[in-house]
Amino acid sequence: MNEHQQRKQLCELAKSMFDRGYATGGAGNISVQLDNGMFLATPTGSSFGRLEPDTLSLISQSGEHISGDKPSKEVSFHLAIYKNRPSCKAIVHLHSTYLTALSSLKNLNTDNAIRAFTPYYVMRVGKLPVVPYYNPGDPMIATELAALAPKHRAYLLANHGPVVTGIDLLDAVDNAEELEETAKLTLLLKDNNVAYISDDNLQILANKGI
Repeated sequence: MNEHQQRKQLCELAKSMFDRGYATGGAGNISVQLDNGMFLATPTGSSFGRLEPDTLSLISQSGEHISGDKPSKEVSFHLAIYKNRPSCKAIVHLHSTYLTALSSLKNLNTDNAIRAFTPYYVMRVGKLPVVPYYNPGDPMIATELAALAPKHRAYLLANHGPVVTGIDLLDAVDNAEELEETAKLTLLLKDNNVAYISDDNLQILANKGI
């Protein structure tokens, strides 16, 4: 897929998420790695519902702003993930309702905020480690994500929201949507007797993937 097609796809997928309530206002950001190694990212303060292909931020591997509108200050943690997870080619960061609600709860298991009870959560996400709270733009977010990136496909920023990776934009968006639905079910099932997936089946599912 060439750069023009990637720009168009990013805007279309962002609009789809906006229309279905996964993003509101100017919250969240998306990035994708191009074939030449550079990155496209959503500009600072931009709405997923009003992106334009020609104004997306173009960024070098070192983080230099090449063209387009000014990139989000959170692009630094995107670059940290790309550097430490070579299979990652796209990232979706949302402030989606259920995952943000989950991220705001006390006493989450920081190794895995959602214990698996559906197979597709395991195959698309695996585990959901929690990054401690830092103010938006704090460089420690990038440091924390860089450490987690080699072993994880998604991360939950405390009191903030999810960061989800994929092998391409479609995969990253699908993974983010699956994770949001899992968080919704987690909160709906709270205080009920949940039938969690066994360790043996977890291993099988983890090896299978999507």
